[in-house]
Amino acid sequence: IHDNKAFTCLFISGVLGATPVEIEHHLEMGRKLLAAGQLAEALSHYHSAVEGDSKNYLTYYKRAAVFLAMGKSKSALPDLSQAIQLKPDFLAARLQRGNILLKQGNTEEAREDFLAVLNRSPDHEEAHDQLHKADDLDLLQEEAHEAHHRGDYFTAVQVLEKVIELSPWDPESRELRAECYIRLGDPRKAIMDLTPATRLRADNRAAFLKLSQLHYSLGNHHDSLSQVRECLKLDQDDKECFVHYKQVKKLSKQLDSAEELILEQRYQEAIEKCESVMRTEPNVACYTNKAKERICFCLVKMKSAEEAVDICSEAHQREPQNIHILRDRAEAYILQQEYEKAVEDYQEAREFDQENQELREGLERAQKLLKQSRKRDYYKILGVSRSANKQEIIKAYRKLAQQWHPDNFQSEADKKEAEKKFIDIASAKEVLTNPEMRQKFDSGDDPLDPENQQGGGGGREWPFGFNPFEGGNFHFKFHQH
Repeated sequence: IHDNKAFTCLFISGVLGATPVEIEHHLEMGRKLLAAGQLAEALSHYHSAVEGDSKNYLTYYKRAAVFLAMGKSKSALPDLSQAIQLKPDFLAARLQRGNILLKQGNTEEAREDFLAVLNRSPDHEEAHDQLHKADDLDLLQEEAHEAHHRGDYFTAVQVLEKVIELSPWDPESRELRAECYIRLGDPRKAIMDLTPATRLRADNRAAFLKLSQLHYSLGNHHDSLSQVRECLKLDQDDKECFVHYKQVKKLSKQLDSAEELILEQRYQEAIEKCESVMRTEPNVACYTNKAKERICFCLVKMKSAEEAVDICSEAHQREPQNIHILRDRAEAYILQQEYEKAVEDYQEAREFDQENQELREGLERAQKLLKQSRKRDYYKILGVSRSANKQEIIKAYRKLAQQWHPDNFQSEADKKEAEKKFIDIASAKEVLTNPEMRQKFDSGDDPLDPENQQGGGGGREWPFGFNPFEGGNFHFKFHQH
């Protein structure tokens, strides 16, 4: 008997629902959590209350309120309909459902609900107002479609502004406005309309695909990829989405791979990746622009100055306001010792971005180098490039020191000239074979310039602390290697 009693209790609570006390507890908890703004927790209590008593119209109504608070109007509708079915004269639910239907752009069904309210309560002010709004919305929707049909997209957009104000949950109006924005050449605004439209329809693959294509056309390949994946989540066999997905995935992988190679300083491989990007997508300019920008950057890093200037100039023509291209070309000009051009490029880049610290420092360095080049340029003195290694520097120094040794000259005037040259050659070797001094010189400061010496001890003419021409017994011996 005892077991039978337990079975009966289980049967009643499991099949016929929870006890009234339990239902009351769930409703009370739901109310408290809703008031505290804990919507997900409140919703689970209302779910339990509905399961416990599926005949209580108020419970459905309260759960609909939580759905609405969560911004889930689509989920609120069936609950409101259930509440109305259980209690046809429940005007609050009628009005709420009419409001949702109106916001979804469904004027016909919304009108039925507002008229049902006015039928029982003829002076209901809100129902009267909402009925007028439904009439207005019908007229505006018609006007927008007519403007779109005759190709007057600007007017259509203006009218749709009012339509969407009245029916923000209507995907059709947003999709129509997005199409108008595309026709007007404003893909970014189209994206802002299509993004909510994807959530307003249950299976909006068309909007996900269109969004992906728009992001792709703007060069946002990661966003494009995530949107087309959403389309395939809804149907993995969607042919249009799959074809687009393959293209975006391939391009996105190449672009990401190029950036990784740049981070790893594998510049030649990065250039090859950028070239494959241009082959994968030759028709969307922004990808070719990006590829050329990155090739320009890599060539500068590889110190291929001449090639870098060519590619950077081509990239600059394509994107005249791209500060990265101007910065990189300036650096290529520095490698070529064309400091005036470098200063010009940094100045131009700064016009587009006054706050950028890298550009400010780059400009200062280029200006210093320009000023320095008008004094002593140790690279020019030895006739080596700015990227020359230590061996090349020593080789050039030996050759020139032998050539300009004062003992090789007879007349006093020639000897004086040779001494001056010889000092410059020795200074150049000292600076360029000392990593710290060379770095200082490369950033625009001459480490042997008296102006740059700290403590004001005056300049020293001789870099090695002695004058090889004093005493007369001293002779240089050069070993040929």
